[in-house]
Amino acid sequence: MTDVAIDPDRVLGNLYALREIGKYKTGVHRPTLSTQDIEARQWLVDELNAIGHAAQIDGIANVFGQSPASDRVILAGSHIESQNHAGWLDGALGIVYALEAATVIAGSETLRGKGVDVIAFADEEGHFNNFLGSYSFVGELDETAIDQSRNRTNGIGLRDALSSAGLAGTPRLVMERQRYEGFLEAHIEQGDWLESEGLDVGIVESIVSICQYRLVFEGIQNHAGTTRMAIRKDAGVAARNLLQRIDEAFLDHSAPRTVWTTGRITLDPGAPSIIPGRAEVLFQFRDADPDKLEELHNVLHGLVEEDNSTGPCRVSIETISRSVPAVMDPNIKASFDQAAEQHTPARHARMPSGAGHDAQIIARHIPAGMLFVPSIGGISHHYTENTSDEHIVMGARVFVSAAARLLSSA
Repeated sequence: MTDVAIDPDRVLGNLYALREIGKYKTGVHRPTLSTQDIEARQWLVDELNAIGHAAQIDGIANVFGQSPASDRVILAGSHIESQNHAGWLDGALGIVYALEAATVIAGSETLRGKGVDVIAFADEEGHFNNFLGSYSFVGELDETAIDQSRNRTNGIGLRDALSSAGLAGTPRLVMERQRYEGFLEAHIEQGDWLESEGLDVGIVESIVSICQYRLVFEGIQNHAGTTRMAIRKDAGVAARNLLQRIDEAFLDHSAPRTVWTTGRITLDPGAPSIIPGRAEVLFQFRDADPDKLEELHNVLHGLVEEDNSTGPCRVSIETISRSVPAVMDPNIKASFDQAAEQHTPARHARMPSGAGHDAQIIARHIPAGMLFVPSIGGISHHYTENTSDEHIVMGARVFVSAAARLLSSA
């Protein structure tokens, strides 16, 4: 086994440098294709060029740095934009680990001829549309989708945003599948399981499916002061009652890692003295077991049918999306296991990812694996998101060692 050593000061220094780009309180604000996002992408281009990679920003704003290695290589990376006014490690950790792996392996005598290509995917966070960069890189993003994508915060079209960033007419790169042993991604857990279990790293078994639905309740809008309770068809009350029944039913049908969320409730007209005539609910659930996902899908539809047969308001359900769970590659998981046992014996474990990541898109095309480090308090998507320096450094050691193992065994 090839022994490699990271530079902890370089890892932390690069993360701290990225933290300064779009700094917001203790986190960052780097929405996709913002000035701050482009500055961060150019920072990465410069860092990659400095270690001998051929780096560029492509037509969807992916940053791609190609190693000069003549032998086969590993692809590694994550995303570099953030949610609005959010944390400094979400995405950035995986970029810096990939950069460290590329730097260390490029300088390794025993791994001469092998290397790590680095990629920062665009818009994993979904400011315009989730996973735009990874879908583009695997050749699954058509021009129509680009034309139709708009920024969820300000309504600006993706085409216009790319043009403002100086990327109009720039070609989009597509992955050379035959080049890679696999894809590695690192991330903060975005939950509290590792911390609560006293573990240093987690090796991802699979990335959960996210099933998203729109529930629409049609009632009768009327005066809040003069309409008797007995004759009301209040869409807001109907939504509340069905959501309570869904919560009770899902508790009976869920697995230990199943989660479900009501992300948005919109009442129309939403005035204090008007009974809402319409309510819209965005609802999702997540699990890594396809059978469990199908069971919950059927439970949800059964409750809607039951409500339509008994309730005062008409309910319709629309499936917005149902992704497929992504199982990580056994060989990559084993390499992470071995590297973790080398650096932090008995303080690592296999676990699912409850959040979506670019790895789930890449895994459909080449072997993929993910490594997690603890999130303090389980906080993410907020500017107080944090991970200790010790866990950041340990995660980097495991990540780079796993990459070296995969390359040395090829």
